[in-house]
Amino acid sequence: MTDGTFPKSLDELLTNIEHEWAGLMQVVDRLTPEQMTAPDSGGWSPKDNLAHLSAWMNIMLKSSLGGMPEYVAMGIEEQKFKGSDEDGENAIIFERNHNRSTDDVLNELRSTYDETVKTLKKMDFQNLMKPLNHDDPNPALVIGSVIGNTSEHFSEHRIIIERALNTRK
Repeated sequence: MTDGTFPKSLDELLTNIEHEWAGLMQVVDRLTPEQMTAPDSGGWSPKDNLAHLSAWMNIMLKSSLGGMPEYVAMGIEEQKFKGSDEDGENAIIFERNHNRSTDDVLNELRSTYDETVKTLKKMDFQNLMKPLNHDDPNPALVIGSVIGNTSEHFSEHRIIIERALNTRK
């Protein structure tokens, strides 16, 4: 979607997601336990990046696909959510997950990915092309949230992890 186009079918969407997932997992599989927890210049380790991916996939499942208000899906009180931006939300996710074990983060990431794919496979593609919020005059589409929290997000964080590893060599 980075070029402004959406996949034309559920199969194409799933192929894109699976491709980026495989690329991310190839990088993760090469990491040593020490590399997995070594913070980059921004203070995030690969493990933190992976916990972030899992959290946002879970939020997408509950909110964009499940209809739950985003603040509920995030487990944030409504007032705090309304006063926060994406950086603030990411900081909350970071703090919640930073002290978790690598195995716990990886197990949750894989489980959330499996649940995401399973959920998407059951969906009618036309439902993904509907607006996220019907009250918004320029609503984003559900598929945009899916792509933004799967394939594009996997690619973004794979690159972040690779750059951090390359700067440590």
